[in-house]
Order: sequence, then structure tokens, then C-alpha cells
Amino acid sequence: QIQLVESGGGLVQTGGSLRLSCVLSGSTLTNYAMGWFRQIPGKEREFVARFNLRSNIPYYRDVVKGRFTISKDNAQNTMYLQMDSLKPEDTAIYYCAASRTTNVLTTTANYWGQGTQVTVSS
Repeated sequence: QIQLVESGGGLVQTGGSLRLSCVLSGSTLTNYAMGWFRQIPGKEREFVARFNLRSNIPYYRDVVKGRFTISKDNAQNTMYLQMDSLKPEDTAIYYCAASRTTNVLTTTANYWGQGTQVTVSS
């Protein structure tokens, strides 16, 4: 059974940093396109960063470029999201997702983690 488990969320001040982790169990990270998404209550879930299937090229949402870094450790079956220079508008529940298709989108993800809350105070 495939499971994604996120960790690393928390409360941080504006300008601070957090590192999120997502561990995949039940399969191998290299079998999936992997990504990070976030959602504010009452709004749609949105893409943050991703790797396409069998690719190490990262893609980012424009508003996080230069502040967030997605990475993965295939040996540890773990994906990370390093978030620096955090802003209050980054406050959301962050989810990791896996897709068997080339791209991991909200509409194509096969598996989701439970989410981890990130709160940035002003």
C-alpha cells in the first residue's frame, strides 16, 4: 500500500525557514512524478513545486521561485521542500503528492499525504 507522510511544518516568523519532508512507503520514489502543493481553507489546492517522472529538473510556482527549493533523496525514498524567506502569504497546509503520469498535478495525483500546517506570522 502506497503511503505519503509529510513532516516539518510549524510556526515561523516572516523571513524564517522551514524544511518539509515527505516519505513514500510501499513503492519507490523513482516510479512517480512527485510534487508539493498547498491549500488555504476555502481556496483551491495549488501547485508549489514538482519533479516530473524520471526527471531531476525542478518546476516552481512563480511566487516561490528563488525562495523554495525542492529536492529528493531516492535512496531514502524522501522528497523535501526547503522554504526560505517565508512570507505570511505562504501560510497554508502543505501536501506532497505522487503521480504515475509524467506530471503531478492536482488532477493527476494518485496519492496524497495527510498535509502539514505551515504558519508564517507577520
